[in-house]
Amino acid sequence: MELQVGVKILLKNKEEKHLLIKRSPEKYPEVGARWDIVGGRINPGSTLVENLKREIKEETDLDLEAEPKLVAAQDILRVPGRHVVRLTYVGTINGEPKLDRDHTEFKWFTIEEMKILENLDIYFKELLDNGVIL
Repeated sequence: MELQVGVKILLKNKEEKHLLIKRSPEKYPEVGARWDIVGGRINPGSTLVENLKREIKEETDLDLEAEPKLVAAQDILRVPGRHVVRLTYVGTINGEPKLDRDHTEFKWFTIEEMKILENLDIYFKELLDNGVIL
């Protein structure tokens, strides 16, 4: 079994809205066009925060403004042959994203809007439903 670690971050702007990006169904056919937070797999040898900063830059062309806060660790065991651990952070950014090719759109949401959003990433939704993300 292969172990993988992913880092994700819920980014908030100065207007207290949170960034979600929609996955490209071509890039992610196994999950489809779902709304998700920024992030991805880590590159071994780099710190978790370095990996977060890289993912933010790759996916949105923005820079993390302050030290992020770790809010959750989840075991994601639904991929055959792999055990994926997902670490979720919260942090702040400034500016409007310029998306990479792996995502089709972005939008700023309140927490309340995210809670009722359809097509939300199931692991992020679990954090919202359990009150981890307030």
